[in-house]
Amino acid sequence: MRVKSLSLTNFRNYERALIEPGAGVTVFTGPNAQGKTNILEALHLCCLGRSHRTPRDDELIRWGQTSARVCVRTEQRDGTHEVSISLDKTQKKRKTVRIGARQAERIGELLGHVCAVLFSPEDLQIVKSGPAERRRFLDMQLSQLRPAYFYALQRAVRTLNQRNALLREIARQSALIDTLDMWDEQLARTGAVIVQNRREAVERLSTLAAQAHASLTGGRERLQLRYLSQVAQEQDPQQALLARLRAARDEDLRRMTTTVGVHRDDIGILINGREARMFASQGQQRSAVLSLKLAQLDLAGEEREEAPVLMLDDVMSELDPGRRRQLIERIDRVQTFVTCTDLSDLAGARQDTVYRVEDGTLIRL
Repeated sequence: MRVKSLSLTNFRNYERALIEPGAGVTVFTGPNAQGKTNILEALHLCCLGRSHRTPRDDELIRWGQTSARVCVRTEQRDGTHEVSISLDKTQKKRKTVRIGARQAERIGELLGHVCAVLFSPEDLQIVKSGPAERRRFLDMQLSQLRPAYFYALQRAVRTLNQRNALLREIARQSALIDTLDMWDEQLARTGAVIVQNRREAVERLSTLAAQAHASLTGGRERLQLRYLSQVAQEQDPQQALLARLRAARDEDLRRMTTTVGVHRDDIGILINGREARMFASQGQQRSAVLSLKLAQLDLAGEEREEAPVLMLDDVMSELDPGRRRQLIERIDRVQTFVTCTDLSDLAGARQDTVYRVEDGTLIRL
């Protein structure tokens, strides 16, 4: 896949902007707080329908304006694709997604039309933070590649919320306890789809991330991923989840929340056999996350049979020369958007297009 153009209207600090990237590396350079990351955020919005920085769409609209629009045009194996997202504070439907000339009815219809992998400073939380961040990383990857997974995830969240509400209601009306069986079966059925997808994806990502990490570290470090789930090793995850839900019923009733299910899954990230969150240095954690992102890029390329776009937000300055050199060799193979404050950080990379960013204005160098 190749981005041919990306246009922004009243998005963040941009009144208007048009980016026409080259097929290789496109660089956005300039001082901090000028709007470089906003460009990557706009493309991410077209991929997944949401920002990677905030859940509030209103924050994406330029100060003093009531609406914003982002539009991306791509060339893919099956032809030209165009996706646009409009945000409007004054409308009942505040977000409108168009795929070509057609307005999407659900956000899931957007997934898969534009595929990109983003590495930003916030992604260090994948290693540093709790299981929710690692589940989010995996869920966003799978949702972008497999829209059916996204819908299964939505069903699981709805079912979990309804079961939790029922557990609280049973505390007041004990006669409702018999209705738990129906929700247990739905939660197990949907959870099994999620487990099967996550288990297979983590296995593939582990292999690809280990290869990327070996390249970045010159073979000095070994990276492993493990899928951590209450039913990770079960041949029939649906029946295993159902059995665990029933076994945990008394505890769930006492706590008035669901203690079993895919909402408690995690990914173990190990460097040389030790938990990266606990024992890795800041530099090792950064390299681990970058390896995960490169694995995500490779996995997406395998599934789609064409490489997605890679976005690197202020990455180079934090890497030592050896890891920077290895990364530059990787990005030369795919269309890449890079932000940096100093072009010397990209010494050795083939820079097809360079934009200087100054207070929401793009100057092509």
